[in-house]
Amino acid sequence: MQFNYFDIHSHLNLKPLYESRAGVLARMKEQGVGTITVGVDYGTSKIAIDLAEENPDLLWATVGLHPNDNVDEIFEYEKYLELAKHPKVVAIGECGLDYFRDQSEETKIQQKEIFKKQIELAIEVGKPLMIHARPSKGSMDAYKDVLNILESYCNLQPATFNLLCNFHFFVGDLSIANRIAINGWTMSYDGPITFSTDYDEVIRSTPIENIMAETDAPYAAPVPYRGKTCESWMVTEVIKKIAELKGMTEEECKQAMLSNVKRVFGIE
Repeated sequence: MQFNYFDIHSHLNLKPLYESRAGVLARMKEQGVGTITVGVDYGTSKIAIDLAEENPDLLWATVGLHPNDNVDEIFEYEKYLELAKHPKVVAIGECGLDYFRDQSEETKIQQKEIFKKQIELAIEVGKPLMIHARPSKGSMDAYKDVLNILESYCNLQPATFNLLCNFHFFVGDLSIANRIAINGWTMSYDGPITFSTDYDEVIRSTPIENIMAETDAPYAAPVPYRGKTCESWMVTEVIKKIAELKGMTEEECKQAMLSNVKRVFGIE
């Protein structure tokens, strides 16, 4: 299928999208929109793969354990490794660190241990990371810790090694964005950029090669759909806003986004 747009991060494997997936997929097909269905634990990772197998022209998958969506799950490396080898899996995650509600040292240690295992998994299977980093209020702490960990792994690898990462639902400041870009990584933006000016300066200052578009559907629908259940085809509004902020035509921005998807995730 020839894509017009691509949403690099959505959750067709979660309620309410999963229950209404036939209609969601039909609307995506009509608009020429593909997406990556992102796993947040073992069960949703398996569902993401199943959906990608059933809809090979529209969907791809990630497998991973979110830092705090399912705190009861014990990360089992071999079980995730089996899923990660699937040809429709294009990234590991979403994984990372989330300090928004809990900054206890115990939580941070536990999250870091699980995150490191998923970095090692990404290295073993040679696939990029879909990063979830959510800092505590008024801070960039989770981003700094994630970057410190990622950079330590890169420093241990041979010069020929290239670990690719995307920071999903990016809310970092200019210094964090610059650090991500210097490493050759990307950050993706969602619906909030269409109704908040908080992201404008960072988007304007970041090279287009380091920017991607997503929805995080079913969450955070963009204007003019704010307040409704978000769907992947709504990524069109996110791309329009990125184009506006970057001083590009929508077509130029759309092609740049598709090029970034191909480079990072290997999706044509």
